[in-house]
Amino acid sequence: MNFFGIGLPEMAVIMVVALLVFGPKKLPEIGRSMGKAIRGFQDASRDFQDEFQKEASQLQEAVQTKAEIEPKQLEATQKEEV
Repeated sequence: MNFFGIGLPEMAVIMVVALLVFGPKKLPEIGRSMGKAIRGFQDASRDFQDEFQKEASQLQEAVQTKAEIEPKQLEATQKEEV
């Protein structure tokens, strides 16, 4: 089990230090607030990723449409010149 390059022994030491610093009554509250913050960050990240994918697909559609229309415009221009 390895989170962020921290193994199980290091996690145990961090938990003991946190328990000593914050006390047993504050630790669950801090854990909940950290969980909410992480969840909020994940939601924001997911929203950003969804928006980015939406914009990328719109851009791809625009490029594809332009690629389909441009040859037709060139043909029409060439026929007008003749």
